[in-house]
Amino acid sequence: MSTLARRIVGLVVVVFLISGAATLLRGGVYGWTIFVLFPVVLGGLASWMFRPASGTRAAGLGALTVMAATCSLSVLGLEGLLCILMSLPLVIPLGALGGWLVYQAERSKLATRSVTMLMLLPAATLTWDTKAPPVEFEVRTAIVIAASPEQVWKHVVTFSEIPEPGEWLFRTGLAYPKRARIEGSGPGAIRYCEFSTGPFVEPIEIWDKPRLLQFRVTNNPAPMHEWSIYAQVMPKHLHGYMVSRRGQFRFTGLANGRTLLEGTTWYQHGLWPAEYWRWWSDAIIHRVHLRVLNHVRMLAEQESERSW
Repeated sequence: MSTLARRIVGLVVVVFLISGAATLLRGGVYGWTIFVLFPVVLGGLASWMFRPASGTRAAGLGALTVMAATCSLSVLGLEGLLCILMSLPLVIPLGALGGWLVYQAERSKLATRSVTMLMLLPAATLTWDTKAPPVEFEVRTAIVIAASPEQVWKHVVTFSEIPEPGEWLFRTGLAYPKRARIEGSGPGAIRYCEFSTGPFVEPIEIWDKPRLLQFRVTNNPAPMHEWSIYAQVMPKHLHGYMVSRRGQFRFTGLANGRTLLEGTTWYQHGLWPAEYWRWWSDAIIHRVHLRVLNHVRMLAEQESERSW
């Protein structure tokens, strides 16, 4: 096939792939197909179209092609800037891999067989993406507070306005906790943890004062406000994908009137490969925990100092 014919066929396939990606994103299918298979295929396609002179150039071309295609999702209004940036460490190396694999296949005359095998993969990855149940993850964060468990307890159950965050992470649009209030007392009470995007609704299941406060989560607000060149971007993953299921605070008395306070969240997300996206979600939830726990520490230690 001539170079011109390759490029024409390649451009048609690129348009098809981008259209397929847009369809998956609009349908909320965030999985192996869009985050793994498409980058490998795009990178390989670029290598096939332009026939670079070395494996290194093929890998670089594949990486560049995938980066450009991923950033185009923001231009098309399908994703916000933050999510694009979070996906790049995953998709760029896969694009490079695709470019390198096709270069090696061309050299060994296995290109046709390799392309045929790639064409069989979407059925398998799409089946996984639509059928696989979300995995539940656990994030636990602990701090030591110079106050008694009784003093710490009251500032966990409900706490005053937390100052606006200075951390860069929360300035990117990620939701952050602002205050907490509770209606009632004991099991069955409803705690509301107000975030910048709305409230988490937390019916209390275990009220073991001052040792354990455990709750379900029946309402999750959006995890972020997307950055975009458009006035508003609302991708599917803002609702129903990163979902907190339950949580707890555990209070352990220590020597010298101190308290070990542990906050734990059990959550799910519908993004694949799960372990890659867990790296981001765990880090975010850990920072959310620290924002709350440090505020509780400040309030409890101030009260403890006044009591002396």
